[in-house]
Amino acid sequence: MKIQEKTGNSLEARLDEIAGRLRKKEITVPTDLLGAALFLILAALILYLMPGQVPVSEADVVNGRQFPAMLMWLMIVCCALLLIQNLIKLAKKEPLHTCTINLLTEVKALIILGILIAAYLICKWTDLFVAGAVFCAVAFLVYFRCKKKLYYGITIGMAVLIWAAFRFGLGVRF
Repeated sequence: MKIQEKTGNSLEARLDEIAGRLRKKEITVPTDLLGAALFLILAALILYLMPGQVPVSEADVVNGRQFPAMLMWLMIVCCALLLIQNLIKLAKKEPLHTCTINLLTEVKALIILGILIAAYLICKWTDLFVAGAVFCAVAFLVYFRCKKKLYYGITIGMAVLIWAAFRFGLGVRF
């Protein structure tokens, strides 16, 4: 029992140490410049891929590619203008609109997103909503370092109870 507690405490200490280092790390991103560049690339990629994705008939006067293509060209023009505006600011040494990103916050968000995606995949692969719900509930309890075993039992029991009520009581198939 003492070995498990020692291992659990050293793991928590290690996680706290990593969190402490990530809390201090921040990245400042020029949002307008980066956003304009990314969306310019996205619009060009969509224009490049569109002919293979949207078939057209020669008899049609207006086809399914015209409106999306016009939107992508408009997006390219707007992104180019925003890029030029920000490059002029950069050349004049004027401050750019920036956003500061804290790495600890973003890593936590990615872990939560990973738990949700894993729960979805479990539901999809097993064809059992309850399996994904139980995984999600337990994963969040572990993520938030819940030590009370009763909470795990209550959470698992409630997930199964709610699933059973919907599945058998109301006849809902997930």
